[in-house]
Amino acid sequence: MQLSTLKAAITGGASGLGLAVATRLVAEGAEVALLDVQDDKGAAAVTELGARTRYVRTDVTDEAGTAGSLKAASDAMGGLDAVISCAGILGAGRVLGKQGPMPLSQFETVIRVNLVGSFNVAKAAAALMQGNAVGLDGERGVIVNTASIAAYEGQIGQAAYAASKGGVVGMTLPMARELARFGIRVVTIAPGIFMTPMAGGMPEEVKAALEATVPFPGRLGDPAEFADAVCFVLRNRYMNGSVLRLDGAARLQAK
Repeated sequence: MQLSTLKAAITGGASGLGLAVATRLVAEGAEVALLDVQDDKGAAAVTELGARTRYVRTDVTDEAGTAGSLKAASDAMGGLDAVISCAGILGAGRVLGKQGPMPLSQFETVIRVNLVGSFNVAKAAAALMQGNAVGLDGERGVIVNTASIAAYEGQIGQAAYAASKGGVVGMTLPMARELARFGIRVVTIAPGIFMTPMAGGMPEEVKAALEATVPFPGRLGDPAEFADAVCFVLRNRYMNGSVLRLDGAARLQAK
């Protein structure tokens, strides 16, 4: 897929990994729509990135609203070739903590944002992409989901988060198999520990301890490196149904 003519929607696009992807795609010549709930950051990103960018307020847990946002983004850009799901929350908490068992509402909230939200975005995007003109190899679109290495090695306090990201990993292959007949690829990236706003407030000693767990390079990931991975997935038509770990060979410990 040619990035210079790409029309992409990015959830969570107003900050963190999503903004890094948007910045890279715009630099490559693409048009992007930032789907997020952070209105101030969305407006600032559009101002920074320029005329090939627009912001659409979107709550990915809202099924109809998500479909409407993607349709609006597609109409504004004159099409939709790719969607990159970066919206997500951490939702840390122990199953049995000092205050008692985790409230089900806390678990459900994480699942709804990270897993149900990714599903809402993927199915609505696929419904639009199926009508695209075919490209090389019959390709009509690409769906890129974001999981986490916590899907494989969830730590204590990450039961909800790991379950949500494990669900994203689990739906990658069956979704790719189903959407293959439309020429729509589905790939998931599972990042390790990246320096995003969610991690930016950590004390320096905590940051140093996390960096020490990464074999090489011994640091936290740069969001620009996540954007590099997304661009690789978009360009490489043989990447389909796979989960790409991006973690410096890190493996999360129990705590």
